Amino acid sequence: MTEHRPTGRLATITGRLRRPGAAGASVAAAPEQGGRPVTPAARAAANAAASPRSAAQRPIVPSATVTARALIAVIAIMTFLAGITIGAVSAVSNVATEWTADIARETTIEIKPGDGLDVEAALAKAVEVAQGTPGVASARALDPAATAKLLEPWLGTGLDLANLPVPRLVAVSLESNANAQTLEALRAGLTLQVPSASLDDHRLWAERLSTTAHTAMAIGLAVLALVAVATVLCVAVATRAAVDAARFVVEVLHFVGARDTFIVSEFQRHFLTVGLKGAAIGGGAAVALFFLGSTLPGWLSLDRQIDTLVGALTIDARGYGGIVGVAVLVALVTTLTSSATVYRTLRGIS
Repeated sequence: MTEHRPTGRLATITGRLRRPGAAGASVAAAPEQGGRPVTPAARAAANAAASPRSAAQRPIVPSATVTARALIAVIAIMTFLAGITIGAVSAVSNVATEWTADIARETTIEIKPGDGLDVEAALAKAVEVAQGTPGVASARALDPAATAKLLEPWLGTGLDLANLPVPRLVAVSLESNANAQTLEALRAGLTLQVPSASLDDHRLWAERLSTTAHTAMAIGLAVLALVAVATVLCVAVATRAAVDAARFVVEVLHFVGARDTFIVSEFQRHFLTVGLKGAAIGGGAAVALFFLGSTLPGWLSLDRQIDTLVGALTIDARGYGGIVGVAVLVALVTTLTSSATVYRTLRGIS
């Protein structure tokens, strides 16, 4: 009977394997492939192709490699940056919401001194008009000391306001059901009864605060997009390097009939583990940073929390959930990117 032998590239690859009937079939006797030394990973995968039992014990992609550890570190850094961005956006959003709510609940009546104007009487009348307006919870006139306190950051302490035309203020607190009609009624009443008074509804400040918050959120989303792109590129490069390192192994499995899904699943499992490790490290570090920022001052008995430009460095449960979600997303992006890269590589093997 004529013995049929494999020909072409398949013969070159499978020729390095011992015959299936030989005991302990392996590629230990094959020192080179294509003029290059056979790597331990190649021997392991070729043995796995010859022995199903060995395939379950030796993965195609080794996990304890310098490349894997470096990729874990890169993913951890990317996840940490993404988590910090999510936390910062959440903190800014919370502070902006609080400030907007405070501004919406308060308004100010301003009375400018003028010739022949009885400022104290005008103040009293303005308070009376405000308290009689539906939707107003309370109104009180600020005394000269309180007014001087407001001006201290700009004019310093010990300032005598008696000879300065400083406006007097009435702080008005609105009820929770107050609306635009409340402010219009208050403005109309002041116009009729206290012509020297003007109402400041803080609308300009609310608009500026809203614009600042939306700008911060847009910057945060842009940073997240850059982190995502950088993560995809790093994982793609690492996957290509892993496939190239195990190319002989992949070719053996490919030509002996292993399905692409089997080969891809081996790489996918490896990079999923790498992605989860890196994401857990980076996400945990981001959570720890914000948690310590909000609790450490209390543990150290400090008078106040660590403040940033927008307020206390604290986030709520949604912020922590966002960090965890970003960590999971990074792990999934790592897995999907590696799978797509391996599929493209396998299509190039003929």
